[in-house]
Amino acid sequence: MKLIRTEDAVGSVLCHDLTQIIKGVTKDAVFRKGHIVREEDIPVLLSIGKEHLYVWEADENMLHENDAARILCDLCKNEGMNESEVKEGKIELSAAHDGLFKVDGKRLALVNGFGQMMIATRHGNTPVKKGDKLAGTRIIPLVIEKEKMHSVQDLCGAEPLLKLLPYKLKKAAIIATGSEVFTGRIKDTFTPVVAEKLAEYGVEVIYKEVFGDDNEAVTAAIKYAIEECGAEVVCCTGGMSVDPDDKTPLAIKNTGAEIVSYGAPVLPGAMFLLAYYGAKRVPVMGLPGCVMYAKRTIFDLVLPRVLACDTVTPTELASLGEGGLCLNCSVCTYPACGFGKGW
Repeated sequence: MKLIRTEDAVGSVLCHDLTQIIKGVTKDAVFRKGHIVREEDIPVLLSIGKEHLYVWEADENMLHENDAARILCDLCKNEGMNESEVKEGKIELSAAHDGLFKVDGKRLALVNGFGQMMIATRHGNTPVKKGDKLAGTRIIPLVIEKEKMHSVQDLCGAEPLLKLLPYKLKKAAIIATGSEVFTGRIKDTFTPVVAEKLAEYGVEVIYKEVFGDDNEAVTAAIKYAIEECGAEVVCCTGGMSVDPDDKTPLAIKNTGAEIVSYGAPVLPGAMFLLAYYGAKRVPVMGLPGCVMYAKRTIFDLVLPRVLACDTVTPTELASLGEGGLCLNCSVCTYPACGFGKGW
């Protein structure tokens, strides 16, 4: 690559796209990388403020920004992702389907620490819709050392930095508890809320039942829903506090399920319980009352991961403390907000 006066550029090959910006009218390249400059191009180039140009000068030790961007994109791209056309050393990735977006944050930081290149992503462990933008990559200079790009490739290995996991679980059970609901003293308004949230992910409720404060009955219902009805995820509503009549945690424990955590550093949702039942590790969740009335809670953070069969660990739940405070905004923009971004 060499720098020359625009008036002397006829016959030279442009190293990068040249963009024209007219506010409210256009922001696009008037000449693309690889364009051979013609005599009639000179006035146009001068009109967009280009009195000097970088033109291509072959160097076997260097890569053009667009060729290097291809390498950077390949480090990120995984199944279920679409890529944009390479432009000015940039490639963007978007979701080809709905799913759970995941980022290998440690390797991402290593790449960004190399200098002269960058990858910016949305937060990992968040639900995305088809067409949503996932990441953008860019090479900073017009050319970059081949050795540097090869070093980044060696550092990252063959596994892409990003994943888009499809939702796999499609059949759910909702087990409501509470004598006040069971006896009809109050209407069950919890089950419809949970069913609606499940429906957002294409999940069908194949079993739902209401029980009093009877832990043995709830334990039996959880097992029945999974073993006889084929439920792939179980949501138990109510009975999650420390009152004497709240026996849902005990009922879940008595199924023999592995308890991941009873309690999470998230508000709303501190009394949340997550467990995995049996050899197939069917997720069983105990949902506190806040899920019924708050716009977004711990349930919204965990549900996409559960439905994508992405195992949640105690350490990960503990990490939700930073960012786990919902600000109850008057207009909810979740997931385009800071809630739950501490995974």
